[in-house]
Amino acid sequence: MTDYSASTIDFDHKCNLHSVSGAWAALHKLFAGLPPTSVLDIGCGTGTWLRAALDLGVSEVYGIDGVPIEPDELLVPQQFFQVEDLTRRIDLGRKFDIVLCLELAEHLPADAAPTLIGTLVTHSDLILFSAAAPDQQGQHHINCQWPSYWQDLFNMQGYVCDDSFRWQLWEIQAVEPWYRQNIFVARRASVIAGQEPRINSVIHPDMLRIKAFEVFERIEREVERRSVNKCIDEIETGSKSLSWYISLFSKTIAAKVGRRLPRL
Repeated sequence: MTDYSASTIDFDHKCNLHSVSGAWAALHKLFAGLPPTSVLDIGCGTGTWLRAALDLGVSEVYGIDGVPIEPDELLVPQQFFQVEDLTRRIDLGRKFDIVLCLELAEHLPADAAPTLIGTLVTHSDLILFSAAAPDQQGQHHINCQWPSYWQDLFNMQGYVCDDSFRWQLWEIQAVEPWYRQNIFVARRASVIAGQEPRINSVIHPDMLRIKAFEVFERIEREVERRSVNKCIDEIETGSKSLSWYISLFSKTIAAKVGRRLPRL
């Protein structure tokens, strides 16, 4: 039985915007017609990427998340999912062909970052990873970092990283822009890890548009709030015209009488 008391992340998956179609488009590009046999997703949420993996022919999937997911919200069978404290090292006692860890790491405290990377490398020699960049908006974002931060942690575990896959996804609109901006691959290296080029810090144009929309929404809400407060203040201080108060009084009386009259 799943231990839901292990939840460590303040996150509501009902508010997430991730799509199976976006995950499918990304994994279709990654697999290039040759899907792996097994996929583990750390921070799987409702199983969006696992569902896409199954649809692409992966025969075995498994997901771990830091918050409980109701069975009717899961996109994969319940037996392929478990809840764990993601700030602690996890070891399932086996390897997978590939591990996914997508837009999870920013939700964990900074001191848990090396532990998370340790969990990932324990389960595969190939990892598809992405995490929120600095100032990227989202629920409970407490450790937003540029990719090079995570690259250093992978290097310490003997993995080399490259972001060539990011550029393969860059123009694919079906894939959510935060993945297109942040995603990279880490592989166990036969060469000295850390000598590969550093992954550049970039912002996807679509993320800028999202940011601008959020700013405009905040401004609109603030203007509306100030307008309402100003109107209330004018009413309470008697600043409105006499005709306005008379009109309001007449409408109020009419509404009150209307509610008391029997309906025919």
